[in-house]
Amino acid sequence: MTSTVPNAVEHADEQQPPITMFGPDFPYAYDDFLAHPAGLGQVPATEHGTEVAVIGGGLSGIVAAYELMKMGLKPVVYEADRIGGRLRTVGFEGCDPSLTAEMGAMRFPPSSTALQHYIDLVGLETRPFPNPLAEATPSTVVDLKGETHYAETIDDLPQVYRDVANAWNKCLEEGADFSDMNRAMRERDVPRIREIWAKLVEKLDNQTFYGFLCDSEAFKSFRHREIFGQVGFGTGGWDTDFPNSILEILRVVYTEADDHHRGIVGGSQQLPLRLWEREPEKIVHWPYGTSLKSLHVDGEPRPAVTRLHRTAGNHITVTDANGDIRTYRAAIFTAQSWMLLSKIACDDSLFPIDHWTAIERTHYMESSKLFVPVDRPFWLDKDEETGRDVMSMTLTDRMTRGTYLLDDGPDRPAVICLSYTWCDDSLKWLPLSANERMEVMLKSLGEIYPKVDIRKHIIGSPVTVSWENEPYFMGAFKANLPGHYRYQRRLFTHFMQDRLPEDKRGIFLAGDDISWTAGWAEGAVQTALNAVWGVMHHFGGQTDPANPGPGDVYDEIAPVELPED
Repeated sequence: MTSTVPNAVEHADEQQPPITMFGPDFPYAYDDFLAHPAGLGQVPATEHGTEVAVIGGGLSGIVAAYELMKMGLKPVVYEADRIGGRLRTVGFEGCDPSLTAEMGAMRFPPSSTALQHYIDLVGLETRPFPNPLAEATPSTVVDLKGETHYAETIDDLPQVYRDVANAWNKCLEEGADFSDMNRAMRERDVPRIREIWAKLVEKLDNQTFYGFLCDSEAFKSFRHREIFGQVGFGTGGWDTDFPNSILEILRVVYTEADDHHRGIVGGSQQLPLRLWEREPEKIVHWPYGTSLKSLHVDGEPRPAVTRLHRTAGNHITVTDANGDIRTYRAAIFTAQSWMLLSKIACDDSLFPIDHWTAIERTHYMESSKLFVPVDRPFWLDKDEETGRDVMSMTLTDRMTRGTYLLDDGPDRPAVICLSYTWCDDSLKWLPLSANERMEVMLKSLGEIYPKVDIRKHIIGSPVTVSWENEPYFMGAFKANLPGHYRYQRRLFTHFMQDRLPEDKRGIFLAGDDISWTAGWAEGAVQTALNAVWGVMHHFGGQTDPANPGPGDVYDEIAPVELPED
């Protein structure tokens, strides 16, 4: 069992197919699409070398640019800050370079199979991430209302935690057909997935996560709901998600996105950086040895985009921070949607009005982290009186909320994520400097571990981030509110541009905001592949009949459409 409050079903049949992020909104096998020897498609030879603007150098933008390059197009990447987006790995000043902190994405589920394709492609290694009560986590401490419980498995916690686990299982089973959907997704039974999900979308689009719990007889106890919010499942407490649409949560549990996480050895930012420099073996038009880096002047992306507008011939014209103006027949926008409302001057004609409304309604989760480097993984020392680890992965209702212990061996320097928080808990940190944050965190943890002097082990200054305060992000990730399903559908399906007026085509949306599974890198990859298909189709290209792309099978698996009236 890998989670504090486990998912609904403990599967007895170990031979069952593995779960993937295969829907439920758009049950398309992106992993099969990527693995097929026919490749992702081709464009007419007359289009080879044609420039395509790719705005945003995060994972989605780099994946899209890499695949367009392989087709023989010339991606021109614009990036305001650094390659990687929210795959941001930083070091600690004056410390061993091997000590790193993941300021954004740091843990990835095995169900992220399209993401794993690229992790394998660039030769990165992964290892188990120490989530609460995961097999890779030596011990977990749950500290609520001043009471501290030490556990190596869920069976070590008081009975009330198992009661809450059972309540969550029953809630999912009774309210969301969990077993049936989980089975259908494992078997990639598209008709059954669509049948179950269509009913749930219609039934639950207006429901909050908290309201879903309250509607369940299993969660009639306020105490159980409170504990569930503070301790949650998989990665820990989920009360910061309580106001969000229950559909967002169901996508997570159906795809087991919060289970069995792995981290990328050396840091997640290596993935987009290695793709940027990678010279693909199979490439059209460009000579062998071509990379995204080699296609850009001085090996660097172009600077921030400051204006986007349409010009004659339905072209997309891009102005950057250097004042340079370039016009393209196609562009992919992968940065966070709110950038189109604030940092970038845009023509209304870029998108249909309903899509502008969806962009404006995007709801972001705030998120803060703070890391410190330490001399060694001292938390593995044993308390002489109890025989327990002196410190553990910690879930608490104190300001820190979640504390993670990250090491690379017993005799090497290590890293502590003193606090990882979301929403209101993140906003509490916003006015404080890194050192001020650290002092509050050390005080909170000192109350949980009075015999442990964490400070004496710290060997460098803290590093911190509040994503809501980052000028090119303004939030950590999208999370739909009740009633937002229609907006998300508009954004996700935007790559199917034959359905748009001719004067609204040519610019494609991709990235975390556009995906159904925001907050997970898999969604960024999937929407990048949608946009690649869209650009290919826009230029008159096509996929191999043996490997149809997401647009080719769209009509068979299109997301549920709710009435607008």
